[in-house]
Amino acid sequence: MDMSQATSYLTSYAKAIDAPIQDETRVISVDRTLGGYVVTTTHDIWRCVKLVIASGACNLASVPKFADAFPNNITQLTPLDYKSPDQLENGGVLVVGASATGVQLAREIQVSGRQVTLAAGEHVRMPRTYRGHDIQWWMEQTGILNVGYTEVDDITRARKLPSMQLVGSNDTPILDINALLTLSVEVTGRVAGLHGRRVQFSGSLANVCSLADLKINRLLVGIDQWILDNGRGTGCQPHHRFEPTTIDDAPRLDLDLSKGEVKTVIWATGFRPDYSWLKVPVLDRKGRIKHDGGIVNAPGMYVLGLPFLRKRKSTLIDGVGEDAEFVANHLGAGLHSMVA
Repeated sequence: MDMSQATSYLTSYAKAIDAPIQDETRVISVDRTLGGYVVTTTHDIWRCVKLVIASGACNLASVPKFADAFPNNITQLTPLDYKSPDQLENGGVLVVGASATGVQLAREIQVSGRQVTLAAGEHVRMPRTYRGHDIQWWMEQTGILNVGYTEVDDITRARKLPSMQLVGSNDTPILDINALLTLSVEVTGRVAGLHGRRVQFSGSLANVCSLADLKINRLLVGIDQWILDNGRGTGCQPHHRFEPTTIDDAPRLDLDLSKGEVKTVIWATGFRPDYSWLKVPVLDRKGRIKHDGGIVNAPGMYVLGLPFLRKRKSTLIDGVGEDAEFVANHLGAGLHSMVA
């Protein structure tokens, strides 16, 4: 789908279900009470015995604490603040983070005429299409997106994986570090810290790029094998592999901000949920809801819309439906037993 098709689909979906949504209403707090919960909003106070938290995983931008020590003459933005290159000063831009958002911003800003330095840490390299189909189509067909949260060795790590380096347009089959290098984007290792006025970069760039190359090839080999095992090769384009990520033999390890070459830093370092309003003790030490496949460790409380909630595709728009069905059935069974 292109943008207009996607928005049209979501609009028609909202009309079809006609949910009783109370809009322009902010939740101020959720408190535990005898037999249920009290939800205080800017308009009303709600009482319930069952509660589903579906406020999303990307409410706040994750920015490292040492960002506060950056010089005042350096403009700092997050993807929530950034709108277009026009809002940036003329001069260099340091984009921190090489997942989907970081590589897209790096390309857009570089094309605008500003020199971009991209600080790349762990990332998931991914082609937009492969053998004539969208990569998401292949992941759905082969069952990769249907892997359940109990089937992975380390679900905590799986839920923290960076987003795939994908761009939502047909004119760029793959947007990775190699594609950015052809545009003269400078690529360094991840930002490790700030020493005085010098940004320090990790020396692990070669390792993280090699790991990303290994993973993309492992995925494509799996797709090829699935095609072979299921006799689906007719009509498919020939299999192929992408060139390994090319990096400088000696990428820079620091950047002197006092020289004035960099005017803006954009922290494309991910997002986190905001549960400052949730007064029930269900958060871990990092402020994330503790749950088992959407069932929170609090009577009658559930959560939806988080990465790898029940399956790998929980992270995607088309994956939340099955999660919601499970939660609805579990919640409904609990209500039924209460009535009985």
